[in-house]
Amino acid sequence: MLLCDEVQLLRKLPYFAEVDTCKLKLLAFASERVTFKAGQRLFTQGDSGDSAYFILSGTVDFLVTTPDGPVKVSERGANSIVGDISLLCDGPRSSTVQAAGVVEALKINKDYLFRIMDDCPGMTMKMTRALAERLRLTSSELDKVRALQKA
Repeated sequence: MLLCDEVQLLRKLPYFAEVDTCKLKLLAFASERVTFKAGQRLFTQGDSGDSAYFILSGTVDFLVTTPDGPVKVSERGANSIVGDISLLCDGPRSSTVQAAGVVEALKINKDYLFRIMDDCPGMTMKMTRALAERLRLTSSELDKVRALQKA
């Protein structure tokens, strides 16, 4: 995939919609293109967040650790970003994310993402709103898992 193709894919995320093309090119160039096999973990619950992943193709599963073992709470596919919550909150990963099948992604370094955020206040506001909504949905999904465990 060419750099200009990666830039167009990144622009599909509301986060990056208003970011200058030159900055998106820099982000895409600085990002590492990675491939995961089915079952391979992108990151594990409790790990520190040093990068986010923009999913180019494939689907990833979100798993949380419970006393009965891992439970799938969500999934995401192409043109979505994962790992951004712990990155932005500077906390541990709230779930394990693993490839459901073959997944291609851009691994976005925390420092490069923060540089762009510093230059684009509109992006920061969009990320804040999107994260708040995702946290609300994640909390709801976790409540459902807890209710099922008690049943």
